[in-house]
Amino acid sequence: MSQPVLGILTLYLDEKKHLEERSIYGRMITEAERIGLDVFVFTPADVNDSKGMIHAQVYDPKTRKWSRKWRKFPNLIFDRCRIQKSHRFEQLRQFRARYGHLQFLNRPLRDKWVIHQVLSKKARFRSYLPETALFHHAGDAFHLLKRSPCVYIKPINGTGGRGILRIEQMSSKHYLVQGRNHQRRIISPQKLHLSRLGPFLMNWKSKSRYIIQEGIQIKLPNGRVHDYRMLVQKNGSGEWEVTGGAGRVGVPRSVTSNIHGGGKAVPMNTLLKSWFASEEKRNEIRRETEKLSLDIAAYLEETYGALCELALDIAIDKSGRIYVLEVNPKPAREVFSLIGDTEAYRKAIVRPLEYALWLYRKKNNKQTDAE
Repeated sequence: MSQPVLGILTLYLDEKKHLEERSIYGRMITEAERIGLDVFVFTPADVNDSKGMIHAQVYDPKTRKWSRKWRKFPNLIFDRCRIQKSHRFEQLRQFRARYGHLQFLNRPLRDKWVIHQVLSKKARFRSYLPETALFHHAGDAFHLLKRSPCVYIKPINGTGGRGILRIEQMSSKHYLVQGRNHQRRIISPQKLHLSRLGPFLMNWKSKSRYIIQEGIQIKLPNGRVHDYRMLVQKNGSGEWEVTGGAGRVGVPRSVTSNIHGGGKAVPMNTLLKSWFASEEKRNEIRRETEKLSLDIAAYLEETYGALCELALDIAIDKSGRIYVLEVNPKPAREVFSLIGDTEAYRKAIVRPLEYALWLYRKKNNKQTDAE
């Protein structure tokens, strides 16, 4: 049997052809070599349709250097492309449409609003979902604020905490507005009168489509917000497993805890201990969170087709109630390195490779049996 080839599909960040996770891809290629998998990196811009070839980026673990080589299309594709507002994302759409018949480890998920609706259809998940609605006008915010002391407004396709607002009612006529702009910078907190809040929100909304979501009380005693990142992945037997969980604590004045927004990574058990004194309660919450994450991954795969990994952003309130804030199909892995969990970090890198190898062998064995 020839050596299987995996192509990691990504997008350039700019016209200078920078890649966001190049160091991770180098580590993946190094690990792949050990298990007999040939891996290269490419973007839709590197594909020559007429030749049926790819001007791929290849990494040599011995010299630790990258170079370019023309390669045939791979046996499998690992789609790591995140949403961009650029012509590069349109190239990606065209690539997916033209080469959708190829074997992908994962398929795109939909936006935050659609995922919320899909999860809401299943009774098993409803109690874990914050109240959420599409944000059409300021009345949507006022409607939800009647039932929740604070609400979050989020771009339906946003990542990394960009464009998120937190609105908290201070009195019958005044609201505190905090958040991050679309460049991820923290905006100065503003206390707005009821008459000014509506126009402010509609101006903010003009930049994108948004959802509005019930705010969960997750401020630590020091005033910083926190949440948890759970990573679930397919293993080398094609089964979903929890790779790891980590806590994230936001910087002062931030309404989000994202690492890319300056947040700090903390071991999950350490952060749970600061929230719950009872070890039994902490263990119960962790077990429930892990089971929930696996169930959601399996359900979304049933709904959308092939998936190989998902990250879930989880909030846990003081009573121990668990909320799913967001589902991310293209998760970063650094959080495990930052908390010193080397085993979870290694698994996070290796598991998609082991799964790709299992998938390739499974397909090959079927073809052999058919012959």
